Amino acid sequence: MPSAVGTRFIAAGAPRSPDIHLLESEAGHHLFVVNGSRLFDVAPDLFARLGAAIAADCVSEVLSSIGVGEPPLIDDAPLPAPPIHALSLAIAQKCNLGCTYCYAQQGEFGGTAKNMELGEALRAVNLLVGSAQPGARLNLAFLGGEPLVNRKVLRAATQNAVHLAERRKAKITFSITTNGTLLSEDDGRFFEEHGFAVTISIDGPREAHDALRPFKGGGGSYDAVMKRVAPLLKMQQRMQVSARVSVTPRNLSLRRTLDTFIAAGFHSVGFSPVLSAPNAEGEMQSEDLELMLGEMIDCGLEFERALRCGRRYPFANMVNAMREIHRGTHRPYPCGAGAGYLGVSAEGELSACHRFVGDEIGAMGSLDDGVDLSRQADWLATRHVHRQEPCKSCWARYLCGGGCHHEVIRRGRPACDYIRAWLNYCLEAYLRLSSDPGAARFGLTGTAHG
Repeated sequence: MPSAVGTRFIAAGAPRSPDIHLLESEAGHHLFVVNGSRLFDVAPDLFARLGAAIAADCVSEVLSSIGVGEPPLIDDAPLPAPPIHALSLAIAQKCNLGCTYCYAQQGEFGGTAKNMELGEALRAVNLLVGSAQPGARLNLAFLGGEPLVNRKVLRAATQNAVHLAERRKAKITFSITTNGTLLSEDDGRFFEEHGFAVTISIDGPREAHDALRPFKGGGGSYDAVMKRVAPLLKMQQRMQVSARVSVTPRNLSLRRTLDTFIAAGFHSVGFSPVLSAPNAEGEMQSEDLELMLGEMIDCGLEFERALRCGRRYPFANMVNAMREIHRGTHRPYPCGAGAGYLGVSAEGELSACHRFVGDEIGAMGSLDDGVDLSRQADWLATRHVHRQEPCKSCWARYLCGGGCHHEVIRRGRPACDYIRAWLNYCLEAYLRLSSDPGAARFGLTGTAHG
């Protein structure tokens, strides 16, 4: 059964103009100007005038008449390739779980199971850090498969990166995404020493998680994960231990999941719908996304209540959205994939991101030959949001950036209604919170909209 809340917000977020989006909230009438991601309070008569301008296709004229019709801040020119500031290493292309929806095809990316050799890992570190300028901010991420299968190389690469960054006078941070089943207290101490952002892939309370993330040999993995992550949750200070939930039609009770993991002590909890899977197993359909939207908004409303009461409620999707709206996020790409961020396979092949390991579509060179600048330039040209359809006519295009490249290339855009509706809710929530004293906890002091 569709979510009534989801249905309402999908209608509210529907694209009517590529230049503006109109919102109504408890505080009144509001205008979101796509160029520059600017948010304004407007009088009812101007709100009505803007609505009429949408119908008459003369929005730009009205924007100019009220002084917000500046030249476009994003043109059609692709981003020039920036220096590499982030790498993810597929340190182990193998895994002990059998998650059916896994984009990495249970860790092996459609090939044979393999570990990254230390020499390859050190060459990758040198690519990231070896020519960094003083003051550069870098990130080294470890993924798989399950990266802790190759713990020795992970630790050696981290220590090498620390020493090299010190010599280059650069700042480097580390992250790892793990299924949690191989974690040890000693891993926790190592991650704490180096300030890792530790993301645990976990898909809900026991029954939901075990149905989606069993061991390859059979049997659920939830109890093993929670037992092994517990010491890290207790010791986290420099490191941050977060939960990432992949949402399928089988684990849509998001509020229960969120409250369960917050109570367990995770630093933050985030949700991501499964939009593309190698065998279509677990992919979200439109009706599933509508239900998910209702659940996400329920979580968001609790975040709003908690913030007003001065209570921490680390719903990562909401925290990130509030910060990005406040910042005026305005981008022609969804992320740094293929630009300042690249993935590295166990064999030293470079790709647009960790999801394109072993995939020719996202190939970007190799550690042997360096970044393929021609392929990178073509990627940045063709993946620009102005080259995507139906993005050019969508009011949310510079907040969304066109959606995950891998998901779009593999499946298209089944989640546009969901994304717009979620952003519409987030804009309304921001308007409610931006004048609330409790919002200072997230840097939302004062009134940041016009």
